[in-house]
Amino acid sequence: MSRQTGPKAGKPEPLATAMEDTDTIDFEIIEQFFFAYRDFVSDPDAILEKSGFGRAHHRVVHFVNRNPGMTVADLLDTLRITKQSLARVLKQLIDSGYIRQVAGPEDRRQRKLYPTKSGRELALALAEPQSRRIERAFEGASAEVREGVKAFLRGMRDRQKAD
Repeated sequence: MSRQTGPKAGKPEPLATAMEDTDTIDFEIIEQFFFAYRDFVSDPDAILEKSGFGRAHHRVVHFVNRNPGMTVADLLDTLRITKQSLARVLKQLIDSGYIRQVAGPEDRRQRKLYPTKSGRELALALAEPQSRRIERAFEGASAEVREGVKAFLRGMRDRQKAD
């Protein structure tokens, strides 16, 4: 005998009305984030796909280029991913010659990460279309607006782990 869920027996009724904004939910802003993210990552995704890489590779290449010499532990903390996930991605980037892993000078167990010349070129190739998209969005905006957007984005981050 099957248990019934919902107000009526059988299939749930389809809802034909769209969700509307409430006092606490702004669906238009949520949708704009979905669309902005989709478009923001589309150009790098196309570049990465040619090498068999994905968004995790992009994040690693980005942060290692922004912080050469960062440790694997620092990168794990920044990306908030598992060691297992990072190990696979990092191995591919090292094997492909985009990242170098060097033992720490004081502690040989510590692994420091550095971009190679081709890793730097990849990071720039991925960032350039994103930067063009950002500049188009800021066209005609003041420095104050730009700083306001940065503050807004920082505010969107988890406060417990914000860098």
